[in-house]
Amino acid sequence: MKRDSRLSSVLHALLHMADHDGPMTSDMLGQCLGANPVVVRRTMGLLRKAGLVQSERGHAGGWRISADLSAVTLRHLHEALGEPAIFAIGNRNETPECLVEQSVNAALDGAFAEAEALLLDRFAGVTLADLSRDFTRRFDARRQSKD
Repeated sequence: MKRDSRLSSVLHALLHMADHDGPMTSDMLGQCLGANPVVVRRTMGLLRKAGLVQSERGHAGGWRISADLSAVTLRHLHEALGEPAIFAIGNRNETPECLVEQSVNAALDGAFAEAEALLLDRFAGVTLADLSRDFTRRFDARRQSKD
């Protein structure tokens, strides 16, 4: 089953944008992500609708972060992407009248709900500024190790 990696891709793109002077085109972001610029535009459009990025037309145009990095959490981004399913696994609903299926689903529903709530709570505590600081720390450490 294919995993939804849009949140990871969006974080990747936003960190490149935060580290770049000026706007970045969909082509530039596509190269960073190994993605088609059309997919980048579609995804950035969701972030623009949420007020997190803005686009500028013209020769020097492109995408730019319009929100404060310290105010944008992973949860905000998850919501901006339409709150895709957290887990790729789910309940069987082939025979809802089956008592075994009902018992299994009841047990799994609770576990799935608890795990999702825990993950979304964690997402709410991580900001783009946190990720940017971690990237800068890693970049500086790599540069120092090469010197």
